[in-house]
Amino acid sequence: MTITRRALLAAPAILALTPAMAQAGKITLVVPFPPGGSTDAMARLLQTNLQTKLGRIVVVENKSGAAGALGAAQVAKSPADGSTFLVTFDSHAVIPSILDKPPVDVERELIPVLLIGTAPYVIAAGAGRPYKTFADVVAACKASPGAVKYASVGIGTLGHLAMTVLGSKAGVEIMHVPYRGGGPAMNDVLGGHVDLIAGSAALVAAQLGTNMLRPILQLGRERLPALPDTQTAIEAGYPDFETLAWWGIFAPAGTPPDVVAAFAAASKEILSEPATAAQLKETQHMTLLLQDGAAFKTFFDKQVAIWGKVVKDNNIRA
Repeated sequence: MTITRRALLAAPAILALTPAMAQAGKITLVVPFPPGGSTDAMARLLQTNLQTKLGRIVVVENKSGAAGALGAAQVAKSPADGSTFLVTFDSHAVIPSILDKPPVDVERELIPVLLIGTAPYVIAAGAGRPYKTFADVVAACKASPGAVKYASVGIGTLGHLAMTVLGSKAGVEIMHVPYRGGGPAMNDVLGGHVDLIAGSAALVAAQLGTNMLRPILQLGRERLPALPDTQTAIEAGYPDFETLAWWGIFAPAGTPPDVVAAFAAASKEILSEPATAAQLKETQHMTLLLQDGAAFKTFFDKQVAIWGKVVKDNNIRA
């Protein structure tokens, strides 16, 4: 994810500090993935502006491993005093089902602070492959079982789970090739080593200008402006099917409600600033939601249930 310097430095008027957030000491934003990804960029965008807005030192700490569970566990075990928050990605909802012994109970030990936004997943083919629609992929799988391979950013990620569901619905098996991140996965698709990639809209759209990648299916309910000629899964004959990347903030369970509310309010104002919002839409194809409290909890619980069932039904383990 690319964030311009202007967007990073553009901070709205400073919020009046609540007593809950005006305490001394630093705030740590834990990112449960390596540096360089969209979640890391989101945390650093927040870091710069929160320091100004809250008058406190804010640091970003990357704690990767176990599908994001190690970083989540670190936050869950931190003091519930507003000094530590988790900035995470959609795979957070899969932790309860994908790991045999998760180091954290994400539904009990963490509380939702802010659902930042969503963006659809997209399936794309290398330009050298003949597939122009997902129906072409299904036909190829039926003609030569096991011949078509797709890349994802890892076992149990939503790209993997979405392709598992679509293959099941179509009555075919598309061979999964997991990678440790979007960069390696994309490189092998562009290099012709793998036929397809299932990734976030940002990962796919960044390569469209190279003429080396062809989007064939998007998994949102409506077509993205950046992909006006690419069918949605619903249009392709898979009713009510969608897969959304999402970004959110969590806090340790027991964090006082006024602290959670103050942090959510500060983050909302930062992310809704016009230049920042436009940048997120352009680079991540994100729909900003900025939902806190009960709305975020409802969304998260639904994600846990949907993808947990997929993991269980298909016996997928990380």
